[in-house]
Amino acid sequence: MLKAISPVDGRYAEKTIDLQQYFSEYALIRYRVFIEIEYLKALAATGIPQLENLRLITVELDNIISQFGDKDALAIKEIEKTTNHDVKAVEYFIRESLTEKGLSSSLEFIHFGLTSQDINNTAFPLMMKEAMQHVMEPAMAKTIVAISELADKYPNIPMLAHTHGQPASPTSFKKEMYVFLERLEVQISQLKSIEYKAKFGGATGNFNAHKLTFPGTDWKKFSDNFVAGLGLERQQYTTQISHYDGEAALFHNLMRINTILVDFCRDIWTYISMDYLSQKAIANEVGSSAMPHKVNPIDFENAEGNLLFANAVLGFLADKLPVSRLQRDLTDSTVMRNVGVPMAHILISLKSIVKGLSKLSLNQVKIQKDLDANFAVIAEGIQSILRREGVDHPYELLKKFTRGNAHITQNSFISFIDSLPVSEEVKNELKVLTPSTYTGYIL
Repeated sequence: MLKAISPVDGRYAEKTIDLQQYFSEYALIRYRVFIEIEYLKALAATGIPQLENLRLITVELDNIISQFGDKDALAIKEIEKTTNHDVKAVEYFIRESLTEKGLSSSLEFIHFGLTSQDINNTAFPLMMKEAMQHVMEPAMAKTIVAISELADKYPNIPMLAHTHGQPASPTSFKKEMYVFLERLEVQISQLKSIEYKAKFGGATGNFNAHKLTFPGTDWKKFSDNFVAGLGLERQQYTTQISHYDGEAALFHNLMRINTILVDFCRDIWTYISMDYLSQKAIANEVGSSAMPHKVNPIDFENAEGNLLFANAVLGFLADKLPVSRLQRDLTDSTVMRNVGVPMAHILISLKSIVKGLSKLSLNQVKIQKDLDANFAVIAEGIQSILRREGVDHPYELLKKFTRGNAHITQNSFISFIDSLPVSEEVKNELKVLTPSTYTGYIL
């Protein structure tokens, strides 16, 4: 780990370990073997005479996957040294496995009619789908819960809002957290609706070899069913490779989620700097190598940095992958191997946010102090009531009284209200208005 080039496999390895079974070299090899074996089983089920023996040993075929381990992956890497082709190495590994089982008559139907991208462009979407379902979406759900718990811990707490960094009409802490919750829930809902599609159609997407060899078989229907059985949907019209539009949709959706979380981290960071949120000091932690008093918002800074890095990579992937020269070039191959990198950085971020939120508490004393010190923010409410009462130019009246006046207090507002041409009943209505009560639909 100390010599890992990437921090996701070094410094942050413990945080990203759950992704190893989906995005590592080992994972890619195992998924490829899985696709090849499942395809061979599906071919045998069509009634091809040469595969009759395979229909009797599906359990043994399944064992190639269920018992697949590091030793097998290393054996495939060793074969690749000779083939200089990663998918062909998988094919040869399966050939050796079947030969050991006395099934040499079936060897020539391993990878029958396929190109390497039929395997890769089925393995990768399956890897991503399962990684999202089993790792990423649960991590997002934990983040949602952590934000909700912090928000719900402090209901009905008025808080001064800040627009352009200046005091503005009061809001509440819980409501501001729910702004982010709503945004995230919308995007996560869209994320879960994304369809994961596979390319599976032979050398250039037309089933040329399949149709020529066994013209009586409906290979389109066969492949639709095969891919659907894996939990994916087959792209109907392709070149040699996937067009990657589905992957681009996933990456763009993740970018939107990340952008919302960056916004969230920056707001939390700012609330901490304003002393609206207090951080729990952990006894043995050090905030600064020079300043002993420091308790820095490092979890949110860490999350922000990792989210921005992830978005840079996701944006590149979404822009690059759908573009390929004619029926294919090889640029997608090396690029797709990096798809786990932004996922790892997102996972690091989500865990940092959850950790950071667990250390926070609301400083209600400071929040109330700021409300009491900014009586000018009720000017909007007063001029709105004056409009209701038919007073001429109420906005201008309040502007003249409040704008640029740093010394407005509750008493000065009461004096101002006494000078207004409205009934005593309306004046009394205005005099009880404070920043703490001018909150709208508070949560």
